[in-house]
Amino acid sequence: MAFSRFLRRAASSTVPLLLRSFSASASTSRPLSLISAQSMILRHRWAFSSSFSSSSSSAMAKAPTDASLLRVIESEIKCAEECDDHEHVDEVPEGFPFEIEDEKGMNIIRLKRIYQGKEKIEVTVSMPSLVTGEEPEGEDEDEDGEGEGANSQAQSHIPITVRVSKDGGAPALEFACTAYPDEVMIDSMSVIESRGGEEEDDLLNYEGPDFNDLDENLQKAFHKYLELRGITPLNTNFLHEYMINKDSHEYLLWLRNLKAFVQK
Repeated sequence: MAFSRFLRRAASSTVPLLLRSFSASASTSRPLSLISAQSMILRHRWAFSSSFSSSSSSAMAKAPTDASLLRVIESEIKCAEECDDHEHVDEVPEGFPFEIEDEKGMNIIRLKRIYQGKEKIEVTVSMPSLVTGEEPEGEDEDEDGEGEGANSQAQSHIPITVRVSKDGGAPALEFACTAYPDEVMIDSMSVIESRGGEEEDDLLNYEGPDFNDLDENLQKAFHKYLELRGITPLNTNFLHEYMINKDSHEYLLWLRNLKAFVQK
């Protein structure tokens, strides 16, 4: 409404000027037609309206960023940088059998190795689940060890997936594991069918029983099977520290990207 009134006032002040121009031109040269005069008025109105609209859009585009949000982000970056200065990735331990593939911006790392020249082992390591030190409810339900499962869950751990495959189109074995400080637990095991020399994620029709339902001797044999291929507490403890450091680095990178976006 205010813009319309302003536009009408501007136009009303412009019309007399144009009419006087029209009168002057009529006295000095051939007269302009009424249609020509109206056309001049409309063009003047359009030019004024376009100029006003352009200046309004420019003002909106130059609106300042949320300074309060930016200050909080910068404060968080400073804290993250201080923490990151104290965090350092330990050197790869001697005898660590895997090649590490660590891509920035990803929440996993991949490990690869060839075992005995015929097995390809690929390990996917995810971000750790950290524990704050607070004891979960029911952790010490009794004194006879029945709360042992709860104690395990209360420890910091990393999820890892291990796939063992061979050449020649043989099926692959895939283990979903949880690595704790003192042990590596196998949560499940799957047999993955491989067709035409290319690995696929199709499970065989019979997936087998739950791992915990297997015979105890068979469970121990599979744990030994993974240990021989490098999935040991010594190696997974190093991976745990590595992933904690990666989490710190990725968070700092995320904050910097966030700041860059807000500043635009």
